[in-house]
Amino acid sequence: MTQTRQIRRRRIGHSDTWVGELSFGAAGIGNLFTPVTNQEADEALAAAWESGIRSFDTAPHYGLGLSERRLGAALRDRPRQEYTVSTKVGRVLEPLADAVGDDLANGFAVPATHRRVWDFSAEGVRRSLEASLERLGLDHVDTVYLHDPDQHTEQALTEAYPALERLRTEGLVKAIGIGMNQTAVPTHFVRETDIDVVLLAGRYSLIDQSGLADLLPEAHRRGTSVVVGGVFNSGLLASPSPGITYDYAPVPDGLLRHALRLQELCERHGVPLRAAAARFPLGHPAVAAVLIGLRSGEQVLDAVEQFRRPVPDALWHELRTAGLLEAGVPVPGEADGCASGSPREASGSP
Repeated sequence: MTQTRQIRRRRIGHSDTWVGELSFGAAGIGNLFTPVTNQEADEALAAAWESGIRSFDTAPHYGLGLSERRLGAALRDRPRQEYTVSTKVGRVLEPLADAVGDDLANGFAVPATHRRVWDFSAEGVRRSLEASLERLGLDHVDTVYLHDPDQHTEQALTEAYPALERLRTEGLVKAIGIGMNQTAVPTHFVRETDIDVVLLAGRYSLIDQSGLADLLPEAHRRGTSVVVGGVFNSGLLASPSPGITYDYAPVPDGLLRHALRLQELCERHGVPLRAAAARFPLGHPAVAAVLIGLRSGEQVLDAVEQFRRPVPDALWHELRTAGLLEAGVPVPGEADGCASGSPREASGSP
């Protein structure tokens, strides 16, 4: 029997845990936008495991806990030391006595059995994590992120962050961080706290490198890891075409032309655009992993195939020459062997 070729692991910041360079984003199996059956979710997670994926990211927000429950069930019989799980705090789920309708207003095709309450208090953080552990069937998670505290920055900094530090000391979590789709607040946390990791969504991709302005250099300087989500910018860099979305909204014409030009040059080198998009963020020495949302076995197999596909140096060079990447933007291959602050390969990883 052929041994599964696992995805390379990277240590998270200065913590004692790790993340796979390609990680499973579990919002989709929480019925993001459209329903996913239990069987489809099971098949996606089984395909991920068989393909070597060992890091999984979820949140209470995803399907009002459905994502956490499905992920926990799929991992229940797997060796705990062989995988890592991250979840999030900031939205506490409160049951509704008279549940009516669905949760599509919040993006999830599930019955509206609970309401989300923003809560970055110390008590709220602990209550949220304890509920997540119950849904996951775990006694600890590897990483916990403060989830989208855009309108709650002060409370997240003064109450939620110290609570996460205590949970880390208690061993209920191994690494703590913040997850957002902007850079200003995470950069402030990197400078002012002892977080291990930032989950940055959509702000470091082939078409949006705004994370280079502040967050990524500061994270590199401090030895803080960055996990990059939204590498396809909600679809544009997976399959650019009229009607596709960019950050979950209709794509502007200028960005569509940019993406089509990226696709043209990638195809000239025999590389699908989504393969280059998946690999690109790892060119920065602060980036430890990319996180791709997956909801079916077919999507998993394609994501792993594209992630493992070699991308020639000549493609990155031509993207720069064509003005589609600026000269100072790092690309895969250049980060290899970087010194202080670069993500370390986890000891004992395959």
